[in-house]
Amino acid sequence: MTSTQPQEALTPLAGVALVTGSARRVGAAIVERLHAAGMNVVIHCRQSQDEGTALAARLNAIRADSAIVLHAELADDAAVAQLAVDAHAHWGRLDALVNNASGYRRTPMGSITPALFDELIASNFKAPLLLTQACLPLFGERAAVVNILDTLARHARTGFAPYNAAKAALWSLTETLAVELAPRVRVNAVAPGHILWAETTNLTAAQQAKELAQIPMGRLGEPDEIARAVAFLLSPASAYLNGVILPVDGALRLGA
Repeated sequence: MTSTQPQEALTPLAGVALVTGSARRVGAAIVERLHAAGMNVVIHCRQSQDEGTALAARLNAIRADSAIVLHAELADDAAVAQLAVDAHAHWGRLDALVNNASGYRRTPMGSITPALFDELIASNFKAPLLLTQACLPLFGERAAVVNILDTLARHARTGFAPYNAAKAALWSLTETLAVELAPRVRVNAVAPGHILWAETTNLTAAQQAKELAQIPMGRLGEPDEIARAVAFLLSPASAYLNGVILPVDGALRLGA
C-alpha cells in the first residue's frame, strides 16, 4: 500500500561539499542531507574508512559518481592542505566546506598532557582554520563554510578546559572569517546541544537523566536536525546570513 504521508520538500542545492568527519554519526547525516538535496559530497574520514566506503556506495547507488571518500589525518598540516586539493580535483570544483570533525574528551586539570591538548586544539580549531584557508583558492563563486561548534562552548564546564577553549576559538574564528572572506565566501556555524551521547564519555543512566533534565525540550536532538541546519546555511535561502551562530540545542544553552 502506498503511503499518503507527504514527502519532505528539500531545498535544491548544487555543487560539491567537503564534510570532515563524515563517515558516521552527525557527519554522515550531514552528508546524506546534502546529497539528497542534490550536492556531490566528499566524505572525509580518519579511522572510519569502512563506514565511509559503505556510505559512499549507498549514495552512488542513488546517483552515480556523486560521492567519494578521502582519508586524512587532520592533525597533519600537510594532509589538511592535500585534502582540499583532492576534494576539488575529482569534480573540478568545490563549493562548500563543513568543518564537522571534532575530538571530545573529559580532561580535568591535572590530567591534561601536551598530547591531549594538541589533539583537542588540532581537531576543533587548527584543522578547521587551515582547511578553510586551503580551500579558499579552490572555492567557486558564492562558496560557503559551516563550522560545527558546541552550544556550551562559552559556558564554564569543569573538566573540559582544552575542548571548550578550542570550540570557543572556532566560534570566534567563524565570526572573524565571516568579515574577512565576505562577500565571496559566507562563514556561519551550527552550535549543537546534546545530539548523541559521546563515545569517549561513558555516562550512567543517572548521569544521562541529569543531562536530559537540563534541556528544556526534554530530549536529545536528532543528527538530521543538525544536518537540516547545515543545509539551510548552505542554501540560497540563507544568502544574506553571514557570521551567524545557529544554536540547534533545544534551548540547552539557556537552561544549563
